[in-house]
Amino acid sequence: MNYPNFDTSALWNLTADNFLSRSKKMFEFQATHNPVYKQWIEFSKQENPLINGVHQIPFLPIAFFKSHPVYVGEQPSTLFESSGTTQDVVSKHWVGDINLYEQSFIKCFNLFYGNISDYCIIGLLPSYLERKHSSLVYMVDKLIQLSGHKESGFYLNEFETLDKLIKGLEGRKQKTLLIGVSFALIDFMEAFPQKLLYTIIMETGGMKGRKLEMLKPALHAHLKKGFGVENIHSEYGMTELLSQAYSIGDGLFRCPPWMKILVGEEDAPGILKTSGKGVIHVIDLANAYSCAFIATEDIGHLHEDGSFEIIGRMDSSDRRGCSLLVI
Repeated sequence: MNYPNFDTSALWNLTADNFLSRSKKMFEFQATHNPVYKQWIEFSKQENPLINGVHQIPFLPIAFFKSHPVYVGEQPSTLFESSGTTQDVVSKHWVGDINLYEQSFIKCFNLFYGNISDYCIIGLLPSYLERKHSSLVYMVDKLIQLSGHKESGFYLNEFETLDKLIKGLEGRKQKTLLIGVSFALIDFMEAFPQKLLYTIIMETGGMKGRKLEMLKPALHAHLKKGFGVENIHSEYGMTELLSQAYSIGDGLFRCPPWMKILVGEEDAPGILKTSGKGVIHVIDLANAYSCAFIATEDIGHLHEDGSFEIIGRMDSSDRRGCSLLVI
């Protein structure tokens, strides 16, 4: 792959003190070598901004991943796509260095949960397994491989087999992570309600029209009751990112050191804050070869300590200006 090189070796040792300096270097690199990001900066009249804080870095609306090829250098060979029906325009994330993605989710898992080899990893991701370019399936598949447990694997609708497996793991007091889309976890839980002591239930969202949409508190209450657990864990990730934030069950997501959340006003997206309610803006420094500064379409509440909650989605999803770039 022929693309300008950015030194990513320091990403995994970032602190609050050097996050800004690393973000400024990333901004300068992408503003020079990412044609879509460069043109967006020019179009939005943010050329050569004076950056004294991360809130002053220009953020690319996430809708560009649906309408434009967002990458540095030549077109990469690895592609991740968001879910959607045949009528939907899906997001495309061209990944210049798949090793960055693997390092990001492996180090993030270790940070939040410890050694992967301590867990049996079970993926309950039926709608995602049907797709060819799912970043979530890629991540879970790699975690399954790294776990080294013979019982680790993906399950579709084999609920009886899955129930027997989990009961056996529980009987051996084996730490287990069951990660799944919301509708599949509900289906399994309703078919086989039980009390789990050694299994973490992690939902990744995703009803996709399969069930009546539920607010997170109601969804988690339903799953907690059916699985007999005190907490439901959650992952905040998306096709356009190479990093994830995790909630360990308190409804608050926390980021790894190379990822940061800001919030902006829906009507004035250029005005960013380090706390309060607003549109979620993500700095993901693992996105070295696409765009590390993304304005999402999620509404959230950001707390002073950097943790955040997801409240909902913007009423109008696509930011203006996406169709005006010529690339």
